[in-house]
Amino acid sequence: MRKNRATSGRRAIFFISICFALAFTRTPTNLISADDARQVIDIGSQRELFVDRHIVGEMRGTALKLHTPQLMPPISPPRPHGHYATVLRSDDGFQFYYRGDTQPGNHWMKGWEQYHEGEVTLYAESSNGIDWTLPKLGIYDDHPTFPAGNVVLMNEFLVNHNFTPFIDTRPGVSEAERYKALGGLAYQPHKEHLEVRDRRGPGGLKAYTSPDGIHWKKLRDEPVVPEDWGKYFDSQNYAFWSDSEQAYICYFRRFIKGYRGIARTTSRDFINWTPFVEMQANLPNEHLYTPCTQPYYRAPHIYIALPTRFMAKRGSATDILMMSTRGGDRFDREFTQSFIRPGIGAEGWANRANYAAIGIHQTNHSKMSLFLTGGRRYALRIDGFVSVNAPLKTSEFMTHLLKFKGTKLEINYSTSAAGQLRVEIQDADGTAIPGFTLDECGPVYGDHIGRTVNWSGKSDVSALAGQPIQLCFEMSDADLYSLKFN
Repeated sequence: MRKNRATSGRRAIFFISICFALAFTRTPTNLISADDARQVIDIGSQRELFVDRHIVGEMRGTALKLHTPQLMPPISPPRPHGHYATVLRSDDGFQFYYRGDTQPGNHWMKGWEQYHEGEVTLYAESSNGIDWTLPKLGIYDDHPTFPAGNVVLMNEFLVNHNFTPFIDTRPGVSEAERYKALGGLAYQPHKEHLEVRDRRGPGGLKAYTSPDGIHWKKLRDEPVVPEDWGKYFDSQNYAFWSDSEQAYICYFRRFIKGYRGIARTTSRDFINWTPFVEMQANLPNEHLYTPCTQPYYRAPHIYIALPTRFMAKRGSATDILMMSTRGGDRFDREFTQSFIRPGIGAEGWANRANYAAIGIHQTNHSKMSLFLTGGRRYALRIDGFVSVNAPLKTSEFMTHLLKFKGTKLEINYSTSAAGQLRVEIQDADGTAIPGFTLDECGPVYGDHIGRTVNWSGKSDVSALAGQPIQLCFEMSDADLYSLKFN
């Protein structure tokens, strides 16, 4: 990791190439120019994950590794929710929203309109995200299909098919509108659908607000996202407030060139939405059934997507993918393989059997939970979607040039009993900074969600804040999941 003649030569060539390229390209808005014309990524004190290559520089023997969530015992009692469910975490605990039907088992038997007329939104709550109760809310007269009385929305045609709430974190939001939601479908061009639209009015995504996530009211009668945008919104269309973009963001289902895909729109007021942009996400001939895109709770400037991949010619089998985006019109598809497979047994391979709920939440000191159709729960290490992985042979990982705010470097990492890692901080020229060299960083081993890195027993890096620096990791049989300057 020390600077040598070969390294200096490569850096000189790289430097000249970058200078030449910069003469013909505009610097991206999330980067700033350093004195040597190399580019510096300003991460401030944000946590950075490795779900994309945003801060990933050179990898020498290391590689990005996608980790597989582990199936856990089902939530108790199991929530037999429909395909589109949402799990929120408030100050008081967890809130679970899922679809029910006043005529279970009849599905399409009484026709498209009566099927959707019978849909309702059900509600459960929990203190830990694992053990759930069905509160008797008393909002609607008791219905024999739902003796627990846990209905939060009924008699809202099409809306209950995919009613998807979120907690609005926009600064200054009214307490009466702390919760918001979108729900609804677009009519398909069948005679029956068009006749229904004549009686019931336009489809599209309609907006709702609530002070507590239980008592809901319609924001206005007209849809806020018009039905011709969706074709057919038959999915879970999730919105949220983004601090990094200073706007409400909505990712919704849309057919793109004959395939199920994802589109995006933004809003400042949750009523008026910008013209949609079709996201670049699908591989050739690939159907992505649900956007399932949400800000990651420990790094909300990174949006994690868990779409359902739909295989129409394999009995409509489905699995779950993992993608990410930081805004714009493109998802990062670093990994194209399945994130959660259908699993052993016929149940997971049934028609449209695998849909992830909105909601990735910490459920103990080291694990976060993901929730799937049929009451299944999967667990994954906190920040543990992707790691920089090293084999037993000593390998290296170098970030791009960074600029940070903070006084300490915190890492989320894991090593084997024989493994370790060390960290060096270099200047913009690639020279180790005295006091933060590799030799001054004692071997770091073990398994920690958040550990502060020390050099000769000292952890204060505040003298380097605001300067272009590069982090260099020497790793052996280790995984690095995230880093953050505190």
